[in-house]
Amino acid sequence: MKKTRRILRILLLVVLLCGLLTVSVLAADGEGDGPRMFGTFWALIPPLVAIVLALITKEAYSALFVGVVLGALFAADFAPVKTVDLVISDGLITALADNAGIFLFLVLLGILVALVNAAGGSAAFGRWAEKNIKTRAGASLATFILGVLIFIDDYFNCLTVGSVMRPVTDSHKLSRQKLAYLIDATAAPVCMIAPVSSWAAAVAGTAEGLDTGITGIQLFIKAIPYNFYSLLTFVFIIVIILMKFDYGPMIAYEKRARDGEDTGLDAKEEEQGNPKGRVLDLVLPVVVLIVFCTLGMLYVGGFFGTDWWGDTGLGGDFIGAFGNTDSYVGLPWGAIISLIIVVIYLLCRRVVTFKQAMECIPKGFNAMVAPILILSLAISLKTMTNSYLGLSVFVHDLMEGAASGLYKMLPAIIFAVACVLAFASGTSWGTFGILIPIVTAIFPAESPLMIIGISACCAGAVCGDHCSPISDTTIMASAGAQVEHVTHVSSQLPYAITVAAISFVCFILAGFIQSVAICLPIGVVLTVLVLFVIKKLTASKQPA
Repeated sequence: MKKTRRILRILLLVVLLCGLLTVSVLAADGEGDGPRMFGTFWALIPPLVAIVLALITKEAYSALFVGVVLGALFAADFAPVKTVDLVISDGLITALADNAGIFLFLVLLGILVALVNAAGGSAAFGRWAEKNIKTRAGASLATFILGVLIFIDDYFNCLTVGSVMRPVTDSHKLSRQKLAYLIDATAAPVCMIAPVSSWAAAVAGTAEGLDTGITGIQLFIKAIPYNFYSLLTFVFIIVIILMKFDYGPMIAYEKRARDGEDTGLDAKEEEQGNPKGRVLDLVLPVVVLIVFCTLGMLYVGGFFGTDWWGDTGLGGDFIGAFGNTDSYVGLPWGAIISLIIVVIYLLCRRVVTFKQAMECIPKGFNAMVAPILILSLAISLKTMTNSYLGLSVFVHDLMEGAASGLYKMLPAIIFAVACVLAFASGTSWGTFGILIPIVTAIFPAESPLMIIGISACCAGAVCGDHCSPISDTTIMASAGAQVEHVTHVSSQLPYAITVAAISFVCFILAGFIQSVAICLPIGVVLTVLVLFVIKKLTASKQPA
């Protein structure tokens, strides 16, 4: 009861704030062609309100919806009818229509997971893991390694690693929050440093045709060594696993898991499935899914002759096809073929009946309802912030002002701006889509700072996306680990902020030293030293 009253008070405070803003905006002088708040600091307010509400109330649905409504109010200049129209037509309906492909992929993957569980594949893999992975550190490292190996796409990474590793981490009493962190911390970072990934294609496509003197994919590859956030996140994960400690809210979740308490959404209702299930009943579906999703993305990109849009210029070009693909089409394409093959295989194995297989369809859909709802609201909020309030215009003006006086500090400034932009907007792709053209305009093509600036932009985009509760990758990580979304965000924030702070220092050094051979080792040493200090401080605060 007290918690409900607290939430209502917070929501009432937001409503009153909106009322005060209404008075101040309507009192402003002049009329423009667009919203009065377009391209101003006010474009940051709706996502920040949503993020703060989500962290305070521990509940994402109402927080995101308040953010969407606030964004629509700003975009409509507080006209009531236009506000409702923006929320419904341009927000929620557009989010569902434009992202139907990824929603379909989520549902298909949910069905596939339900099938594997029903066949006993997950339980068999859990039994195998108990015999072969002896420690909690081993379970964490296995999750990390699998996350690094699936570098093609972040959505695919989150959901596949979560499905495969949940039985393993559960058997070793690792909290779902820790699993979600390991998934999230490898998904986007590994995609951002893998030349063959959907993220590499997005960066290369954004940089293509700009005044850089090289192709987009060459620029991406040259920027990899300076992507301090992605690289140091991997160092951070390995060191914290080997040092066997946690800090921040993660301590409480790990203690609950060690004590045998439930820390996930499905912990109480996980089914054991058919006792005749074997490890192969989990491994084969995952391999089939990886193979056909990769083929699906190559097919859509035109590797086999004609792409999804009818062009024929990329036949046989592996990198070019990945650069041209659309994962919203390619992933469902591969998932539906994989699902059919897996159903046939499990029926032939006689570990599920046809009726049981069909019962997995609503089970899989139900498991993905929460991620789809959160993703729909998050995308609606991005639409309000980016398309209707001109967040990119505000950031562009901010960067131009910084460029005039702090030239060698610019990589660190670009990293910080990209972090804030990705955190507030929830989109890393949108962030580097905004900042890469600005970076290439600031630095000459022959300057080493141009490569470092691109790296800072990509690293900041990943960092902000990693921290943001409205990021689709963060939502996918929660779905993959089957954990409450807000607990995942709050428990991983201290970890992500630690790596971000070290990365910021490295970008300051890189602006002056301009040598990755010096800056990256310094970053690695700083990461290890910082973790030693945090461990000592954490241990001193723990009761004897």
